[in-house]
Amino acid sequence: MAAAQTVRGVPLSTLCPKFLHTNSTSHTWPFSAIAELIDNAYDPDVNAEQIWIDKTQINDMECLTFMDNGNGLSSDMMHMMLSFGYSDKKAVNGKHPIGMYGNGFKSGSMRLGQDAIVLSKSKNDLCVGMLSQTYLKRTGAKQITVPIISIKKPEAKEFSVMEEHLASLRDILDHSPFNTEEELLTELRAIESSCSSTGTRIIIWNLRRTFAGNMEFDFTTDRYDICIPSDVLKSTTEPNQRPGRQEFSVPESEYSLRAYCSILYMKPCMQINIRGQKVRTQLISKSLAHIAREIYKPSFVEQKIPIIFGYNTKSKEHYGLMMYHNNRLIKNYHRVGCQLNASSTRGIGVIGVIECNFLEPILNQQDFDNTEKYRNTIRNVATKLEEYCKEMEEGEKRLDQKWVQCDKCLKWRRLPDGINNDKLPEEWFCYMNPDPQFRRCETMEEPEDSDSEQPANPKTYTIQKKEEKKKQEEMKEFKKFQEEKRQRELLFKAEALKRLKEERAWRKMTSTPNTPQTSGEGASACSVSTSSSHPVITDVFSLSKPPSRMKRLQPTTPQNESKRHKLDCLKRKLVTNMSLSSSTSPPTNGAKLMEEGIIGITQAQEQLIDLLQSVSDERDTFKEKVKHLEEEKASISAECKRNQSRLVTLALSIYLLIGINCLHLTVHYVLLYFCLSSTWNSLTELQNRVAGLVNWNN
Repeated sequence: MAAAQTVRGVPLSTLCPKFLHTNSTSHTWPFSAIAELIDNAYDPDVNAEQIWIDKTQINDMECLTFMDNGNGLSSDMMHMMLSFGYSDKKAVNGKHPIGMYGNGFKSGSMRLGQDAIVLSKSKNDLCVGMLSQTYLKRTGAKQITVPIISIKKPEAKEFSVMEEHLASLRDILDHSPFNTEEELLTELRAIESSCSSTGTRIIIWNLRRTFAGNMEFDFTTDRYDICIPSDVLKSTTEPNQRPGRQEFSVPESEYSLRAYCSILYMKPCMQINIRGQKVRTQLISKSLAHIAREIYKPSFVEQKIPIIFGYNTKSKEHYGLMMYHNNRLIKNYHRVGCQLNASSTRGIGVIGVIECNFLEPILNQQDFDNTEKYRNTIRNVATKLEEYCKEMEEGEKRLDQKWVQCDKCLKWRRLPDGINNDKLPEEWFCYMNPDPQFRRCETMEEPEDSDSEQPANPKTYTIQKKEEKKKQEEMKEFKKFQEEKRQRELLFKAEALKRLKEERAWRKMTSTPNTPQTSGEGASACSVSTSSSHPVITDVFSLSKPPSRMKRLQPTTPQNESKRHKLDCLKRKLVTNMSLSSSTSPPTNGAKLMEEGIIGITQAQEQLIDLLQSVSDERDTFKEKVKHLEEEKASISAECKRNQSRLVTLALSIYLLIGINCLHLTVHYVLLYFCLSSTWNSLTELQNRVAGLVNWNN
């Protein structure tokens, strides 16, 4: 074994050729490998507008070809592309790259076949590179080597490679489907046939086959599509990829490359052609029915994440969450929340669309790293899906909006209602748009999220639930109030019944014959009867205050005379009731205490009446002040109107005086002009006469 290369005496790590196959096993699904090659053309460093995917036959070998009309690759970029882990892609004009690990081309191409050759044409360079497992096995390489040649004169009709690239050229011609330089040059010229001066063409051969020796792809069922046979699909689909309910049918995007490419990008900005026919891409977020928008605000990012829910109008059996990252589909039809419950029909047919740029995709770009952020996102989306399903009612699921992409400018245009997308021509351009506002390719594209026309989900179910809870609380408070009121009434009735019993007992005691009373002012109020040992009440004195002390001296005015009369009546009624109640009470210690309590209540009622009277007086005073202020406001307003009319009159007078003065000046100038004119004529006539006299004298 040769000595290892070193840097500052430290050995460099090497890469075994077997790693090419090991690395390719990260793609268990063939379409994920194809998506890696499409992403390379989509990324902003290449910025291709079109890509062509086809199956061809070169020297009796079945090959897959990928060609784009992007910016092309220089020799240095080609070497970086064929190396591992190198990626310097950056966002351009707000377009973020999809690739981030520097591994997509190697893993994707080696998953599809054992060998791949890349031909690229940039503005100043033509270059060819090869990544081949067969080549490494035949040459017995201990490390991965990648032959690369560069032609510095793109317009040359023959190869003129530099001397250091001759060995790479020989290896490419010996171990690729192209045996001559002319064949390679023909493939390079095919890039120009894409109506672009730059671009890249990838050819993959020795395509993977099944254990039975059959091709992994089906090219015969549909001549305009690349499909995966059912037996291959079962062996390549992960068992836990579709948990939950039993599948009725597999989504078309699982086995049809055309269907998968139609939803590969959340907002398609590149035209994809498969086997000579354009893929009709779709805005998945605009192709749903009963669209509702939710907002997810995670704590680990600053911006709000929009989530779109809607019903699948094509097939009720295909539903779940469509999760994108930097506009690229990562997980499709991923079921969450109520969609995982096999015993419930809630969530069937509902598709959710979310762009999770805050999550990290795994190496094969077909799933997200199972972190705490990912799990929190799934839980929150499941909750919002549950709320959306409760909002929706059974009914016709029809498309809310219709969009179509222009084949020239690749901008998306919204179509009015009543137009059937299936009846549109294969090639559609902006000038065919019924809306005159967006009938030119130069016009800016309509915003994808027209939230002004599609408001966010109002969550009527949640609002209704809160209203019902509020009503229940109000009803509970009302019942509590009614119960307290009933308890007070029962207590009042019990007290009234008790007083009635005491009154009856008192009347029964006082109905016995009275005995003679001892005369004298200081005699006792009760004396012993000769016939009975019970005391007899001979007289009852009221312990309440005399009426004169209960009156409040206050001068009456015309404003409060009627109110004072009502309050005095109320006061006299209360005092009378208290006096009567006290006059019927027995003069015992309990009666005295009752009398004192009644006196206190009477005084408190008197104070309350006085307070009501003072509040009434203050209200009248406030009304008078308000009335006075309104009168002042009216007078000020009238004065302002009078001043305004005076100003108008003064302005008109000034304008009139100015006009009269101007007229006077004009008349004076006219008169002066006539005077000067007549004087000038007289002088002229006199001069003529003098001249005539002079001539006559001569």
